[in-house]
Formats: sequence, structure tokens, C-alpha cells
Amino acid sequence: MPKREVIAGKGIPKHHHPFATAVKMGNMVFSGANGGQDPDTGIYPKSIEEQVRNAFQSVRNILAKAGGSPDDIATMKVYLRNRDDRKYVNPVWLEMFPDENDRPVRHTIAAPLEGDVMIQLEFTAVL
Repeated sequence: MPKREVIAGKGIPKHHHPFATAVKMGNMVFSGANGGQDPDTGIYPKSIEEQVRNAFQSVRNILAKAGGSPDDIATMKVYLRNRDDRKYVNPVWLEMFPDENDRPVRHTIAAPLEGDVMIQLEFTAVL
């Protein structure tokens, strides 16, 4: 069985809980919940639009550090404090995955997120 490699570094937010943001095992990358905080300061912007952009950028950064790209994502879960905020997620989703025949599966879930968190992304990628 491949050894678990923690994916961390510049542009990848650290969790305040005792677990990794993402891990790579063999050719697979698994993420924890990645929020919309600024990856360098850890501060959550007040707007959902900024948090969405930050969260998707963190996914890009994680995958780049793991040796991949968004093209390697098989599935993504989007957790939103307010389900109506999908209208802010979809344009950024379409920027990341413009080809309707080459997108990962996605599930959007309303969730009671902590503090200033308005969005969290969780994904599995195959490199």
C-alpha cells in the first residue's frame, strides 16, 4: 500500500483542526474541507464571491503541489452555508471546468458551517 503524503505549502490553507488539508496516496489525492479563507493570512473575506474564488484557488494549489491539475478531479462536494449561494459557485465552476463533456461529478450540500466560513470544497482526484 502506498504511503500517505501530506500536501501542504504556500497557497494551501492549514486547518485549525488536527488533520491535513489534503493527502496523496499513490496516484490519488484526497482533500479535507477547504474553505474560502485567504490561503496566506487565514482570514475569511466577508463576501461569498471572494470565498468561492479562494476555495477554488486552494484546490488548484493543492493539485499543483501534488503534481496534478483540476483535470484530475473525479468528484467534488460543495458545502454552502446558504444553498442559494450556488449562483456564485457555478460561474467559478464553469471557469475551472468549461467543457461540459469533461467535468467531475459534483454534489452541493447546505451545511451549518462554522464561524465566518461560507463555503467548503472537498474533492478526490486521480493523477
